[in-house]
Amino acid sequence: MFLPMQGVRVLEVAQFTFVPSAGAVLADWGADVIKIEHAEKGDAQRGLVKVFGQSVVDDSSTFAPIMDGPNRGKRSLGLALEKPEAKAILAELIRSADVFLTNFLPNARIRLGIDIDDVRAINPEIVYASGTSFAHSGPEADSGGYDGTAFWARAGNADSSTPPGYDRVISQPGGAFGDNIGGMTIAGGIAAALFARGRGQGAPTVDISLLGVGAWANQLNVNMALLAGKPLPKYDPRQAQAVPNPLSNNYLTADGRWLSLIMLQPGRYWADFCEKVGHPELATDERFDTAQKLTANSAEAVEIIKEIIGRRSKDAWVKAFAEMEGQWSVVQNNHEVGNDPALHAVGQIADVVDAEGRLRKLVASPVQFDREPITLKRAPQFAEHTDEILRELGVTDEELINLKIAGAVT
Repeated sequence: MFLPMQGVRVLEVAQFTFVPSAGAVLADWGADVIKIEHAEKGDAQRGLVKVFGQSVVDDSSTFAPIMDGPNRGKRSLGLALEKPEAKAILAELIRSADVFLTNFLPNARIRLGIDIDDVRAINPEIVYASGTSFAHSGPEADSGGYDGTAFWARAGNADSSTPPGYDRVISQPGGAFGDNIGGMTIAGGIAAALFARGRGQGAPTVDISLLGVGAWANQLNVNMALLAGKPLPKYDPRQAQAVPNPLSNNYLTADGRWLSLIMLQPGRYWADFCEKVGHPELATDERFDTAQKLTANSAEAVEIIKEIIGRRSKDAWVKAFAEMEGQWSVVQNNHEVGNDPALHAVGQIADVVDAEGRLRKLVASPVQFDREPITLKRAPQFAEHTDEILRELGVTDEELINLKIAGAVT
């Protein structure tokens, strides 16, 4: 398996998912990622047991997707950065690293001696990467946040997803939704920075905010609003007359499942669609026999398609649409995604062995090299590799004991 980051060492001082998920991607790509965790508390995310009311831990195992997802493949070092005795260890780690990765706020970084100037004073060639909520500098640089506030709410994604007149704001479709998109973005930025360093262009800093990632994800709507000079009109998917293209709409099956049709060229696909749903006569119906008529009479077409799709089950339509030329999909639930045959066929749902030796599965990062699936390793237990890493730095057994007595390491 091709591992483009093999030989690269990443020093990660980060918590939760946004920045740690970037470290996970780099570990997938072969980097040695050393995760520094607070010597007593560890990553604060280890304390979370429920997300959206669902348990994220298994009482019979140490495996927990909330930690194993964004931390797989790393080594964990319990290091009390606030302790004077830890400073020499931190300095040695920085000297040995190619990348310093953090989501600590600026004031905390200054207090702990891990801000850009502190790290670069030890290793001028290190790529310094930080993930923030809103901005790397300016009045909001020290303001904390999560993807729910920065990526979803402030970047316009919540507003774009909420129909007009709805009695609440639509929430993100899943936990750490923006965090994982942002983590992949950070990993790409770090890869570009290392590429530049390898070409003799120096070691740049990499700064990525959840707000910026959210605005990028929503860029079409934002760009259109800037062009219009005002917010875009709200689109209500519940109103049939608001659908200009009946082949770009969602339809409910007889067993309560949704099919998503996104055929942006209705004139091209209409006849084949009519054939596949068992009503070829609709293709020559004088209301719909040209692309112009089809869009002009979209509301009527939508009602007809609703009635047709509503007669049969999801599985029946999957079979009927198997060779349809136009673009469509079942609206899958999370469990179906985890068992999606297309993802399994290329190793996008990957096996991982937990600390108890049991086979588990995780979603692999989406980039593949040479069309080979990524091999995943489990996330570390808290401070699991402390002794191993310190011995690699040349720390003796006596020095290790003294560091532990001082509370500098776990």
